[in-house]
Amino acid sequence: MRINSSLFFSNALYASTPPLVEFSQLVCQVTPGGGAKKASIGSMEHMASLSLSSPTPDEVAVEVEGEGGSSSSSSSISKSKAKKDAKKAEKAEKAAQRLQARSRPAAAASESDEADPLSSNYGDIPVQDIQSKSVTGRTWTRVKHLCAEMKDQSVLIRGAAQVIRPVSKKMAFLVLRQSMTTVQCVLLVSKDLVSPQMVRFATSLSKESIVDIEGLISVPNEPIKGTTQQVEIQVRKLYCVNRAVPNLPFNIEDASRSETEFKKAEETGEQLVRVGQDTRLNYRVLDLRTPANQAIFRIQCQVENVFRQFLLSEDFVGIHSPKLIAGSSEGGAAVFKLDYKGQPACLAQSPQLYKQMTICGDFGRVFEVGPVFRAEDSYTHRHLCEFVGLDVEMEIMEHYFEVCDIVDRLFVAMFNHLNKNCSKELESINRQYPFQPLKYLPETLRLTYDEGIQMLKEAGVEIEPMGDLNTEAEKKLGKLVSDKYNTDFYILTRYPLGVRPFYTMPCYDDPDYSNSFDVFIRGEEIISGAQRVHLPDLLTERAGKCGIDVNTISSYIDSFRYGAPLHGGFGVGLERVVMLFCGLNNIRKSSLFPRDPQRLTP
Repeated sequence: MRINSSLFFSNALYASTPPLVEFSQLVCQVTPGGGAKKASIGSMEHMASLSLSSPTPDEVAVEVEGEGGSSSSSSSISKSKAKKDAKKAEKAEKAAQRLQARSRPAAAASESDEADPLSSNYGDIPVQDIQSKSVTGRTWTRVKHLCAEMKDQSVLIRGAAQVIRPVSKKMAFLVLRQSMTTVQCVLLVSKDLVSPQMVRFATSLSKESIVDIEGLISVPNEPIKGTTQQVEIQVRKLYCVNRAVPNLPFNIEDASRSETEFKKAEETGEQLVRVGQDTRLNYRVLDLRTPANQAIFRIQCQVENVFRQFLLSEDFVGIHSPKLIAGSSEGGAAVFKLDYKGQPACLAQSPQLYKQMTICGDFGRVFEVGPVFRAEDSYTHRHLCEFVGLDVEMEIMEHYFEVCDIVDRLFVAMFNHLNKNCSKELESINRQYPFQPLKYLPETLRLTYDEGIQMLKEAGVEIEPMGDLNTEAEKKLGKLVSDKYNTDFYILTRYPLGVRPFYTMPCYDDPDYSNSFDVFIRGEEIISGAQRVHLPDLLTERAGKCGIDVNTISSYIDSFRYGAPLHGGFGVGLERVVMLFCGLNNIRKSSLFPRDPQRLTP
């Protein structure tokens, strides 16, 4: 039999549903077992063909088939069962309406934009407009240049939406960030300037989306908390260049918190999100956006820059040595081995051999900034498998202290430059990672290794006389030196020969000691240096004692057979200098994308 559809659909409700918006028409087919199921009976194309002659409610029917499909079995359907079927059909109708409603927001937004006379003042920039389509000649202003003197001026800026804070349907705040600087932008509904739809668009943006903002600069009466610039921008135009995903791995605000904030939160019972080191490094591109990280790598840039400029002013020449070599450059087994077109090779542990060969090539004074590879399984706060080496090699006239003199003047100049020119960066680092300013002397303190050992013994620390200093001994000696000489930066000379590389020159008065030195900051070693062996026979002997296959460095040794000047040099890790100058607790904080025994990505 056929049951009239009015049992399932209200005439008024059916008539109110535009047929063109329908995704499908649903029927409820009752099975002999009494169950009901939804079935689509029309595609979008089919609905379009029916739109000119929409069916009336009476034409929509639900077929109920009894056993054998005969009409006589219809009398077995009870009234209560019909009511149940009607409820199921009503649910099906509501599900169809919900599906239909989901398709409406985009159309509604479009209609809203069309109704908004100010719709051209905001929106997502079409892809074709950001594909170097044209040069408009517009003037862009850097956020760091925004100041009170620019009041009432119109500016155009681009940056990341760090904070999006809706106040009401007619007002919202947006904090825009450019590197280390931020400015607060205000959207307030105003006739012919800002529409409610524009405010709604602004609050729909996801954090870290890249936006263009055009507006007027205003100066608030009260200081603005949470931004670097003490002005506001009254937004007139807002365009999204690129949307970030709605759910970020972590918020920049959480990644920027200091230990002081966490301690205060614990005292008050407030729950704060702590972003762990592995999470930071896994999403390093986000982590780098924090003010402290922005500052750390600007400091790093300045360290490298001062290193270059100082040495250039001292008549040094910059070089670039190969990183694929046939044998170990430092001795030992801590090398990354690889196959080089069928030949055994490894990544250079340092540019040591080649900067010495360059001195033999009559360059006099050279320096290099480049990658260094160490395959050591060191899981410490100060070791990496790849770091940036700052290397120096130079002829000496009489004594390896001439190299120490360069170290002294270079690093004092570097520290002076950082303190004078990087105060804002140091303040940003200090806010998240508090540290004490580095103490150093105008003329760097020099102690012998034996004098350092004696200081440790007097403090109750026993050290093997001819052994190397371990991490604990270095830290303890650094504390003793700081207390006695009021400096965190000093040079320790005349190390035992047995703990130095094969190319280190022995002392003239005791072959158990060497013409070598280490340099320390805050009780941690940052530099190793020495006078080099320039005598081929002695160099061959020393290499053999250190377990190095002389055949793999034959070209290096041969370079000293053609006349070689006395020379010495040193090497320092860029990341370690930054870490210790800024008082950071882990070298991974000062490595852009760190490589350690457990990390090869990102």
